[in-house]
Amino acid sequence: MTHGTVREPGGMPFLGPGAAGTRRRQQGKGGAAPPARGQPPSLPSAPAAVSAERCLFGSGDNGPDIYKGKICTLKARALLIDMEEGVVNEILQGPLRDVFDSKQLITDVSGSGNNWAVGHKIYGCQYRENIVEKLRKTAEHCDCLQCFFIIHSMGGGTGSGLGTFVLNLLEEEFPEVYRFVTSVYPSGEDDVITSPYNSVLAMKELNEHADCVLPIENESLFQIVNKIHQMINSGKLGSTVKQNSLVTSSAGSAKTLQVKPFDAMNNIVANLLLNLTSSARFEGSLNMDLNEISMNLVPFPRLHYLVSSLTPLYTLADVNVPSRRLDQMFSDAFSRDHQLIQADPKHSLYLACALLVRGNVQVSDLRRNIERLKPSLHFVSWNQEGWKTGLCSVPPVGHSHSLLALANNTCVKPTFIELKDRFMKLYKKKAHLHHYLQIDGMEQSCFSEAIYSLSDLIEEYNELDATKGGPRIDPSRLKIAI
Repeated sequence: MTHGTVREPGGMPFLGPGAAGTRRRQQGKGGAAPPARGQPPSLPSAPAAVSAERCLFGSGDNGPDIYKGKICTLKARALLIDMEEGVVNEILQGPLRDVFDSKQLITDVSGSGNNWAVGHKIYGCQYRENIVEKLRKTAEHCDCLQCFFIIHSMGGGTGSGLGTFVLNLLEEEFPEVYRFVTSVYPSGEDDVITSPYNSVLAMKELNEHADCVLPIENESLFQIVNKIHQMINSGKLGSTVKQNSLVTSSAGSAKTLQVKPFDAMNNIVANLLLNLTSSARFEGSLNMDLNEISMNLVPFPRLHYLVSSLTPLYTLADVNVPSRRLDQMFSDAFSRDHQLIQADPKHSLYLACALLVRGNVQVSDLRRNIERLKPSLHFVSWNQEGWKTGLCSVPPVGHSHSLLALANNTCVKPTFIELKDRFMKLYKKKAHLHHYLQIDGMEQSCFSEAIYSLSDLIEEYNELDATKGGPRIDPSRLKIAI
């Protein structure tokens, strides 16, 4: 734990397999991107900016220039992978084209056809050596490799199939490095008919090979975007919203209301990742290493799904921050409307919870709000004090303070149950199964093993829920043998 100091620059490579992962990786790097050539840095000084962003950006082929404060030469520590060229070409022609290293891109032309087996079995084998080489190159440029982030969708073929293949590669090549995965789950109205198959097949890999998974549902993102737009269009917020403070806007974007819906949804995910990595990028009185998240929030290997919430969704333009508004930020983090999946954590069981706060917030504010909220939250009997807190001094753009809550909570179970039900509707009829079974290495046992893995995960959550409301049993203290 670091008190009041900037952390030693480390490295957090991001991987974006598939179109959705690539787009969301672009949004995240856009929010954290260093200033363009010829522009002054937004942070206090160029050396400070370089130090803050070195975990997300490296010097590429520019060698030691990064130490001289030349932030315009920085390249994202990212590997973009897509089996179609459209999204990657769009990035290379867009405003962030200089942020991404063209040598750290892997593309094909035909796509995975919304088929997990094509992404995992065909493209995984075809591009294995190329992916490993680029992963090693990315890792070699990190002073202290902290973790890998994978951002992918579950419903398509490349994101689910090749994305989980890359996850397996990371475990093989870098077994000691934590693997964080942000997985975007399709909604029930998803237009990809085979998305239940792809998602369940991917879930088996996440269960076995990820250290932490942050599930996100497109439906929740869409509802947050709608809620903000409805409030603005109704005039309830009027002109009191502080510029650039919407969670749906890109950092530094002044045209918050002209953002396309899917871009706005991607920006929410980008803000999640920026807040998650803030302690590694900026100073703080109570900074938190990312490996502490896994250590403190994951009591059992397979129960590593962390429900995330962001607050505030916007900031009012007045300069005063009354304590009641600060307290409201903490309350909102546990409300249904701020969760990034369709869940209600307050009425479910907590295994552990982390609060990552940024900005003008004191440790006493953290303690006061935890004590205030504890009576209304249900924690497992053996971890009643299962809180982890982080406090970063630098707030997000447009905010005076913000909060990211990560909850290991059984409220994630309904998402998995719904996914299982959608899978079984197809699987009972063996519908579309032949598209998968014609791929070399793909057998029907892959489906039965995947649904068994998901069912077993659901049962583990059921067993925990069965203890809710029971008498609190204090674990016996350890006796020290002398």
